[in-house]
Amino acid sequence: MNGFEELMAALKESNRPYDFDMITQAYEYADKAHERQMRQSGEPYITHPIAVARILVELGMDTETICAGLLHDVVEDTASTLDEIKKMFGADVALMVDGVTKLTKLSYSSKEQRQAENVRKMLLAMAKDVRVIIVKLADRLHNMRTGEYWKEYKRREKALETMEVYAPLADRLGIRSIKEELEDISLRFLDPIAYEEIERMLKLKKEERERFLDAIQEKIRERLNKEGMKFFLQSRVKSIYGIYRKVYMQGRNFDEIYDVYAVRVIVDTSYECYSVLGIMHDEFTPIPKRFKDYISTPKANMYQSLHTTVLDKEGGIPFEIQIRTWEMHYTAEYGIAAHWKYKETSDGKKPGKSEEEKLNWLRQILEWQRDMSDNREFMSLLKNDLD
Repeated sequence: MNGFEELMAALKESNRPYDFDMITQAYEYADKAHERQMRQSGEPYITHPIAVARILVELGMDTETICAGLLHDVVEDTASTLDEIKKMFGADVALMVDGVTKLTKLSYSSKEQRQAENVRKMLLAMAKDVRVIIVKLADRLHNMRTGEYWKEYKRREKALETMEVYAPLADRLGIRSIKEELEDISLRFLDPIAYEEIERMLKLKKEERERFLDAIQEKIRERLNKEGMKFFLQSRVKSIYGIYRKVYMQGRNFDEIYDVYAVRVIVDTSYECYSVLGIMHDEFTPIPKRFKDYISTPKANMYQSLHTTVLDKEGGIPFEIQIRTWEMHYTAEYGIAAHWKYKETSDGKKPGKSEEEKLNWLRQILEWQRDMSDNREFMSLLKNDLD
């Protein structure tokens, strides 16, 4: 069993209208193409494209993207051609596969030049179909998850590239889950001592944290029920890299990070978001200058939410409350991929207005890069723009 049965089970559980025959055909094609190829872990190579397809299912991507995930390495690593992919699976799948295929056939004067040309090629394909970058992010995520099998120099190289290019791209497209996991794995490879220290601090405080968050959620639940509000509650802990940035890069004490603990309140309308905010400021003590309104002023990646840091009147422990609608929540978790996960359009694949806005910065970069012959200048511009 190489994971294809689990992939099919995940597709069925999603209750989305997938073309199972097309996906099975893509799997069989990839399985035959990668026959006798192995990963550095010693597993059959096909386990990697299946894992990439699994990540794409979790993001709620469509049939063509799942097929592209299964086929993404066949042109680069096997005798398969793009023409073959196009004939069998259509132009969109071929475009995605081509977009994530590295320019390995050309010779480059440096690693920087090779990296720049591959990123440039991917961004050009992404301008035609944003699903290219979603396949690439899923590919990079699975490679990083299995990065312990790389030699140390390659681990560091890939982790740096991930931190400089892929995690910021995931952030720009608003795909929080992928961004945070890419950052955490990269940090583990680049600064394992700091990573383990933060992990240890979080484990030490795990029971205390769970008790605290349970008690806070109970208070919020009681108060919002009393006010007759309809809501959904969840809690979260800041990512390891998020804590690292504040402790190691900003010199903050672990206990001074106010948003390590956060409770999220999800409601139906923007109006209710502001109502909940008023109730929360009455129930808890708001900390001055720790309120952010990302609903009236969304972030560059279209993230919307109200953030307020408050003190529990009894315990005096600061924590963050995030308040958002369901639509804002889907955008916050899945970013541009939320278009495929939660919205059905007439053609099923063209991004809407907010998705288009997210890509304006990309078009601007592509206009600049046409005038650039210097790859270092292009990568520097891209990294600055992603910051």
